[in-house]
Amino acid sequence: MSAGNLISRNTSRPGLTYQLVSKLLVFPIFRGLFRGSTEGKSNVPQQGALVVAANHGSHLDPPILGHALGRPVAFMAKAELFDVPLLVLLIRSLGAYPVRRGASDRNAIRTATATLNAGWATGVFLDGTRQPNGRVNAPLPGAALLAARSGAPLLPVAILNSHRALGSRQFWPRLVPIQLRIGTPIPPPISRRRVDLDATTALLQERINALLDQGLHRT
Repeated sequence: MSAGNLISRNTSRPGLTYQLVSKLLVFPIFRGLFRGSTEGKSNVPQQGALVVAANHGSHLDPPILGHALGRPVAFMAKAELFDVPLLVLLIRSLGAYPVRRGASDRNAIRTATATLNAGWATGVFLDGTRQPNGRVNAPLPGAALLAARSGAPLLPVAILNSHRALGSRQFWPRLVPIQLRIGTPIPPPISRRRVDLDATTALLQERINALLDQGLHRT
């Protein structure tokens, strides 16, 4: 599924569905229930292709990442999420497209690359699946590969506390504060060679975990 269904051709003007989901669903939950806040919005390029790389601790992460950066972000999501009732409606409204975990999904890579080549932002959870501690533990090279294919910069983003709010073994959320902390962009890998992809992936892991290590900031 292409992000083009949700985002207008001008990346500075989100589509109507995106705006409705933001105002009526995502922000009331993020800012109201979880006292959500975002730091470092000035680091987000507002135009052009961008790969947003983040940690992943909760099902809350996709809507937060998709709506709290100041520009729309489409993202890869593991195929299993598209089988979850209600959740599938939300993640599709965010422009998500499925990727099969543990398999080479060339179609998802092509879709993501096409989205980037059209000037949109696309998000990737580096570990590919939720982590109980909310950190980047075993990152995959997908974000670096997309950046290498498209020439897009990478934006490291830390999502703090979502693993405590609604972790992988929780059925009911804890109303703890959630915070997004946005780092400075880094350039794409110099090539698609595995050594270059791994170096960029390691740098993303280091940057995101360093942002997490700062802990929650009062706003």
